[in-house]
Amino acid sequence: MTHPILPTAELGTAGPLVGIQGLGCMGMSEFYGPTDSGEALATLDAALEAGVTLFDTADAYGYGRNEEFIGPFVRANRDTVVLATKFAIERKEDDPAHRGIRNDPAYIRAAVDASLRRLGVDAIDLYYMHRRDPAVPLAESVGAMAELVKAGKVRHLGLSEVTGAELREAHAIHPIAALQSEWSVFARDVERTVVPAAAELGVAFVPYSPLGRGFLTGAFQAAEELAADDVRRTQPRFTGENAAANAGLLAPLREIATARGVTMAQVALAWVQQRAEVHGLTVVPIPGTRKRSRLAENTAAATLRLTAAELALLEPVSAQVAGGRYADMNFTQVGRE
Repeated sequence: MTHPILPTAELGTAGPLVGIQGLGCMGMSEFYGPTDSGEALATLDAALEAGVTLFDTADAYGYGRNEEFIGPFVRANRDTVVLATKFAIERKEDDPAHRGIRNDPAYIRAAVDASLRRLGVDAIDLYYMHRRDPAVPLAESVGAMAELVKAGKVRHLGLSEVTGAELREAHAIHPIAALQSEWSVFARDVERTVVPAAAELGVAFVPYSPLGRGFLTGAFQAAEELAADDVRRTQPRFTGENAAANAGLLAPLREIATARGVTMAQVALAWVQQRAEVHGLTVVPIPGTRKRSRLAENTAAATLRLTAAELALLEPVSAQVAGGRYADMNFTQVGRE
């Protein structure tokens, strides 16, 4: 399979150069039903061939197993891969329902060492605070992260699901290369304060779930269609009356895709990619996939341009979405803005 090589962009004002689309690796280990590990590994190779260089994981994915899974691939391609991983979401394998948030310095120091061991590398290119614990001052948490840079364990720092004010405060402590939060046709709350702050500070934005966890592709219309252990069964937007209402909002994506001879996923990704021009900042979405066919589809969207008329069709969609992004919104920046 051959792919056009993706254009590149810099993360932050002095961060690494990466392809303008990355790859979210979470689903290769957990959350979205059974995985064919052989196909997932082949997808990693295909991504690199296509010019994807930013590979995103976290210590919380599969209780660390996602880091272990991609570790050999990262090591085999260490000069090319820009490795991003995260800390802060505390999980317990003997209590799957447990979700904690830890930002204290001692936890951060232990977490980075554990990630380095699982990945089998000497340094992490981009280390994110996965979620913010407002009870821990940023001077302590980002300060501890800055110490990891000085120690050579981490090259660049990132944050996830913070507010614009929190990003500004953190950036004053140590330069932040990238801000990762959910951003899609269905999820635009970040545009209130976080995106303007990132644009002003020169921080790159890395949208996760740019395909609305697959919903924007039209692949499913209700959580009941998904595997019994699929995490989307617990998310409000995909259940009950919310799912039915939201499925109706896909009409403009379907209309544009049909007219252009592309897929709904490609329309959704093109919309996210064009946020770079709309808001004046670097945007590197990280759609997740475990299949080479989807990878080829996603990367082809990186250079697809939607017209002003098409963008106008999509503009009102997010305001009509029913249900929150998570059952527990404490895991987002919403409510702290």
